[in-house]
Amino acid sequence: MNEFWSFITERYPDILLALRQHLTISFSAVILGTIVAVPIGILLVYNRVGWINSAVFFIANLFQTIPSLALLAILIPLLGIGVKPAILALLLYSLMPILRNTYDGFQSVDKGVLNSAKGMGYSAAQTILKIQLPLSLPYIMSGIRITTVYIISWATLASLIGAGGLGQLIVSGLGVNKPEMIFIGGIGAVVLALVADGLLGLLEGWLT
Repeated sequence: MNEFWSFITERYPDILLALRQHLTISFSAVILGTIVAVPIGILLVYNRVGWINSAVFFIANLFQTIPSLALLAILIPLLGIGVKPAILALLLYSLMPILRNTYDGFQSVDKGVLNSAKGMGYSAAQTILKIQLPLSLPYIMSGIRITTVYIISWATLASLIGAGGLGQLIVSGLGVNKPEMIFIGGIGAVVLALVADGLLGLLEGWLT
């Protein structure tokens, strides 16, 4: 235990740097994934060509099936090593949950409510922004929360391509046989995921 606290005292600048890198990679991927997936999910609700919906969901689901290390390795020849390929890989992983929940949330809105809005003269944009989006927000936020927890976990692998983060502590700890480094990196990712989920839960409650 003394070694554990000594490590934190001596190396806290490195720990804070790893935490900051992890936050940057994770939340950049989630924010960009949300910006991409939510509009696409809305567009699919209004799409009348069935095969397009199937194709989009197939592609988004395909990214989920690729092992994390394999996807990172595929992106290295395209983007090199570092933060950019890590964010892109995590962004691709974030698409499916947010896309699916957005689509299901909009589809769950009662048709009678939509017909009432149409009868009141609401345009398509007004219906989306004032009725469908608020009513489907719990679905969307659920997708974002699930995605955030997964992305924070998967981001530990970003250290393998030089992106840093809490995974760097784990890898370095394994390399020099320092259990305290492994513990700090692992427990740090767990605590970060729990805190992020709690904060997003509070945001969801405020928004709804």
